[in-house]
Amino acid sequence: MPDKVHLHQEKEEARLSALQSNANAVKSVAQAVASTLGPKGLDTMLVNSKNEVIVTNDGVTILDRMEITHPAAKMIVNVAKSQQDEMGDGTTTATLLASALVDEGVKQVTRGVPVTKVIAGIQRGIRFALIKMQERARTIYELDDEWLQRIAFTASRENEDITLAVIEAAHMVGREKLLEKGFKLSSCVVAHPRIESNVFSGIVISKTRMNPQMPRKRENARVLVLADALEPESFSDEVRTDEAFNRKERLREEFYVMLEHLIHLNVGFIVTDGAVDPHAEEVLTDAGVIVVSEVAREELEKVSEYTGARQIKRSGLKKSPEEIEALLGYCSEVEDDEVLARIRITGGHGKPFATILVGAATEEVVEERERICKDAASAVQAAIHGGFVPGGGAVELAIGRDVEHFRDTVQGMERFGVSAVAEALQRPMSQVVANAGFNPLEKIEAVKALQLKRQSDSLGIDCDRGTVADMIEMGVVDPLPVKAHALQTAGEVAIAILRIHTVVKMKEDPVF
Repeated sequence: MPDKVHLHQEKEEARLSALQSNANAVKSVAQAVASTLGPKGLDTMLVNSKNEVIVTNDGVTILDRMEITHPAAKMIVNVAKSQQDEMGDGTTTATLLASALVDEGVKQVTRGVPVTKVIAGIQRGIRFALIKMQERARTIYELDDEWLQRIAFTASRENEDITLAVIEAAHMVGREKLLEKGFKLSSCVVAHPRIESNVFSGIVISKTRMNPQMPRKRENARVLVLADALEPESFSDEVRTDEAFNRKERLREEFYVMLEHLIHLNVGFIVTDGAVDPHAEEVLTDAGVIVVSEVAREELEKVSEYTGARQIKRSGLKKSPEEIEALLGYCSEVEDDEVLARIRITGGHGKPFATILVGAATEEVVEERERICKDAASAVQAAIHGGFVPGGGAVELAIGRDVEHFRDTVQGMERFGVSAVAEALQRPMSQVVANAGFNPLEKIEAVKALQLKRQSDSLGIDCDRGTVADMIEMGVVDPLPVKAHALQTAGEVAIAILRIHTVVKMKEDPVF
């Protein structure tokens, strides 16, 4: 019997050791981005073996570029990437929440609470917190809503030029397009070190014309969007016979007739996602047509939507000229912008689009401005989708109080997992306050007392003066979808890490 007890103790110690190791790794990764949070957050310099430097306060950039070997730490990096892919903002908040949930969960397990109960409690606590967060959201009905500008200003790290550019682009695109599933305003951002920052109604595609003999600019151009190669149809001709040769020549002749039809229809701009036959390139160049080949599918779709062109396959070119004409789009101008090294299209007859051009003096600075602009664009679109909540960690602190009340209604040991959620929700404000140079414990207690007294979810800390202030009145707000996704994703990865019972190194694959 003593041997069994001893064996059980060893297993328990090994499990706690693995859990604590994972928690420490997660905490060390979170600390790498913690100092960037809030208005007083600082930048991080990333340096590689070639002494190449990136200076940024973008959480996902830091985590993606830093050297990480611990498997649990890599899971936290995936939290930031998921947040970035889905929301385009809030990566640091998601990382801090995940770290705090793991830390608080480990504390409860160390106290003797079964890990399964802690996990179940965390799941219940997060579900409850997300409901409460939704209830506290303020809706944005119009693009002229002043809160939209405040959200862009906060997300752009208080860069006024980027704020104005993002808001202008949102107006150009329109509410309907912003609410469209699959459309991302952040995809409209184009950065280059040798351009002036501005916004225009139109699109750019990341290609140039096929050769410099083609015109650099065409006005009032009909547009053909070919989701195929601009080449004669091919067929299997393994057996070289006269019949196969004649068929090949017939297909080539048909293809040349199609090209003549396009020229007679006054097509001025052709985009394809495949290669272009050399003879076709020569003929179209002589006719003054701008041709762009091997364009990515998503850009092909953008051109189609913006110009009103229907995407067609190579076989569609066999249609009559009248039928082809009905499939063409239109733009008032297409230009090969030599500075941007991209094709710029304006005056499309399809759906509205906007492009935000971001410039800066150097490559390093322009990359950071691009990231900031994309964050602001994502935040604006998220707010239009789901409204906004008080920022500065205020809403998390208020919801943490709701979760504490909810914990009192939970029976059994799951309540300890709910407690972990309540504690973790204090982390964002705690970090913002610490980065501003104040004592987090003192300030958070002051905010909690006043939030309770005034029944407010918008009280936080003024990071300039260190006093309790209303975040809504200060204009410090965040999009609800960004906050909610950060909490949900953080919960999922924290639970996955807490479930890890043992870490076993896999054997290397045999080398043959």
